[in-house]
Amino acid sequence: MGRNWLERLSRDDIVLMDGGTGSELQRRGVPMSPAAWTGLASQENHDTLRAIHADFICAGADIITTNTFGTTRFVLDAAGCGAAFEDLNRSAVEAALEARERAADRPVAIAGSISCLPPEFDNEAYPSATIEVDAYAELAQLLVALGVDLIALEMIQDLEHGQRAIEAALATGLPVCLGVSARRIEAGLACFDYPDRDFASVVDSLIAFEPDVINVMHTPPYDVGVALDVVKQRWSGPLGAYPELGDFADPGWQFSDGPSPADLVELAVGWVGQGARVLGGCCGTGPEHIAALAQARPQLLQARAER
Repeated sequence: MGRNWLERLSRDDIVLMDGGTGSELQRRGVPMSPAAWTGLASQENHDTLRAIHADFICAGADIITTNTFGTTRFVLDAAGCGAAFEDLNRSAVEAALEARERAADRPVAIAGSISCLPPEFDNEAYPSATIEVDAYAELAQLLVALGVDLIALEMIQDLEHGQRAIEAALATGLPVCLGVSARRIEAGLACFDYPDRDFASVVDSLIAFEPDVINVMHTPPYDVGVALDVVKQRWSGPLGAYPELGDFADPGWQFSDGPSPADLVELAVGWVGQGARVLGGCCGTGPEHIAALAQARPQLLQARAER
């Protein structure tokens, strides 16, 4: 079950990710943490989290993503919840496993999310390099032990922190999806949170680690195509795209009215034409967006055939 998605990519098929699990928790009334985003939500809101995963599966997702974007030990320590590290991560993975067991009528893979989110969203608050390296390794190995099928590295935006997370992910032996994030600025294309960092230069430094897939994710929808072109010029392996819709508003998400699910499909047709085979959504996207992509599969496959 866990490797079906990778086999499909090898056949040039379209594989659907889920949407924004964290923002969907907020949409359903779960409070966000100023220090850990949705990292503290999995235990007290386990049923809601499981229902979100199930809704994405029913919408058509082939891969669902664990609610572990903000659950490295150093992030949880800053939130005062470091002692709950294993319990929070276990609850997050179990919610995904339970949803798959209850809702899936086809192979569905579970991606263990790992990010380089700094404590309290403060880029000056990272721990020492040793602590950071150990934290990524600890989370990656725990996700494997809990039963994820692949590692999804999300919002990797530099070599310093990104290398530490990538090496921890690769050491698990599971397939690794590298998620990179960008946005357009006047001077060109920069990393999403760092207008002084050239996106192309960061991609150049990261592809040397040879992940299984590179996804342009948590990127404004109308910037995804430009970012895909940058990656494609440097990378011949599988590509994916799952954009954000809206914007971060500490400590939660500011939802937007668009693009609509139909608009997302129109954009995705173009991304498939550029070579993307993994499609989905990040923050601000819900089951309705994934359902629209699933219903548009014939259109997406036609775009693939015409490429």
